[in-house]
Amino acid sequence: MPKDPFKTRLEIAKKKVLKRDLYNKKDNPSPIGSAFKLSTELVSAVAVGTIIGFILDKTFGTKPWLILIFFFVGVIAGITNVIKSAKKMQK
Repeated sequence: MPKDPFKTRLEIAKKKVLKRDLYNKKDNPSPIGSAFKLSTELVSAVAVGTIIGFILDKTFGTKPWLILIFFFVGVIAGITNVIKSAKKMQK
């Protein structure tokens, strides 16, 4: 006895839905992962800026000034990176 055409079409549709769900899961990271990525980008930019400022201050003997300047540069760079990443996540 031949297979029912409706059941055949239903099986094909189920396979297509499963494939589509697998592809969608890869594209959408978890919200916690996204938040961790954004916070890491901000903190790392501030830390790198502060470390560079500290090293330059120690080298040139201008104790607090270069730390402050590079700290604020790091903050600006970190915020810029977070905004760029957030825009990419929206697409």
